Amino acid sequence: MIVVCEVGFWVLLAAGLGARYLLRMPRLGAGLLLCEPLLEVLLLVVSAIDLKNGAEPSWRHGLAAIYIGYTVGHGHRTVKWLDGHAAHRFGGAPPPAKPPRYGMARARHEGAIWLGTLIAGSVASALLLAAVWYVGDAGDTAKLEASIAGVWRAVGIHGLIALSYSVWPKKAPEGGAEKASEGGAEKASALPARDPEHVPDLLVGHPRKDEEQV
Repeated sequence: MIVVCEVGFWVLLAAGLGARYLLRMPRLGAGLLLCEPLLEVLLLVVSAIDLKNGAEPSWRHGLAAIYIGYTVGHGHRTVKWLDGHAAHRFGGAPPPAKPPRYGMARARHEGAIWLGTLIAGSVASALLLAAVWYVGDAGDTAKLEASIAGVWRAVGIHGLIALSYSVWPKKAPEGGAEKASEGGAEKASALPARDPEHVPDLLVGHPRKDEEQV
């Protein structure tokens, strides 16, 4: 069940985006994407019950809480990034704007990402502590406690990397190449996205109605 839940996370993500853009069923796609947090909660419950019943603990049991923490801290950003590329590839939308690459704008961007990691670490730690309390003396919780330490090591390393962009900001190359690229991204993001209903049938290759009329 733990393995099924881990694989199902990515299957639901792909199915949700596919239903939204390939099948042109946005409500079904949104419903599939909303099932992801429920799948991760199931993963955590199954892991805790497994330990409660005396299973030998491993890193897989702590992975459930880390998945949920990632969803809270970075899930929205991840889905938005994938949705933007799917909309561009299958929905006729303009390419998603790229993040800033230089100066303090890049530092603020990296800081915002690290804040998501901090939230993810806090949520994962709280869930892992709850699992340790639930298992109690009925099972070995050493792996869960080790997972908490690993989570905060990752948060600390990411924080140092994000801080380096503020201490040593990356300078833009001479000639204003960065400004030109940012201006192009702003223009692209200002273009209206095409309605998925007007996208050609990518599965069978049928032409659109306006092409048939021409």
